Amino acid sequence: MDRPLIVLNFKTYTEGTGSNAVAIAQACRQVAEETGANIVASPQLPDIYRVASSVDIPVFSQHMDGVGAGSYTGHITAQTIKEAGATGTLINHSERRLGLAQIEAAVEAARGAGLVTIICTNNIPTTRAASALGPDYVAVEPPELIGSGIPVSKADPEVVLGSVEAVQRVNPNVKVLCGAGISKGEDLKAAIELGSVGVLLASGVVKAQDPKAALYDLVSGI
Repeated sequence: MDRPLIVLNFKTYTEGTGSNAVAIAQACRQVAEETGANIVASPQLPDIYRVASSVDIPVFSQHMDGVGAGSYTGHITAQTIKEAGATGTLINHSERRLGLAQIEAAVEAARGAGLVTIICTNNIPTTRAASALGPDYVAVEPPELIGSGIPVSKADPEVVLGSVEAVQRVNPNVKVLCGAGISKGEDLKAAIELGSVGVLLASGVVKAQDPKAALYDLVSGI
C-alpha cells in the first residue's frame, strides 16, 4: 500500500442508507479514481451487496461475529459478508463493542474467509492487546472524540504515537489507523505524520452537505 488508507464508515446515518449508501460509495469511487486515493466504503450490513455491486472500490462490513454456520440466529458470519461482496470488516467498533474472546474469534473467522480485519481500539493498552491477535489493522479512536469534529491527532496525539510504538513492539506486521474527529485534509496529514497509515472516519463525509467535496478536501492532505 503506497497511499494512505481511508476507511469511510457509513454507520446508520440516513445519509448513508439504502440508495444514499450507493451514492456516497460512488462518490468514493470517483474521488479514488481521479486522485489515486485508497478509499474503502463501509455501509450497513443490508447495504453491502447493493454497494459492492455498484462500485469497484473495496467494501467492508461494519461488524461480524466469530461464528460459523449453524444455530446462531441474528449473528453475522464471515462467509455471509464475503458472499455479499465485502472484502474486509471492522471489529469491535466503540459503538459495537465485543469481549476479548469474541474479538479473537472474529479475527480468526475473518482470516479463514480471506477478509481484511480492522480491530477498533480506544487507547494504547487496548491497541497493544488487539495487535497481539494479528489483525491487518488496528484503528485507535478515543470514544469521546468520535463525531466531535475534533481530530484525535490534535486533541490527543500521544494516543496515536503510543499506539504506533506499542504495535511495533508487539506485532510490526499490524498497521495502525487513526480515527475520531477526522474530517479534513490537514487531519489526514497529521495522522500520517504521527505514524499511522490512514484514517477511519464517518460523519465528516457521510453527513457533509457535499460528501464528494469533503472527500476531495480529505485527500488534499496527501
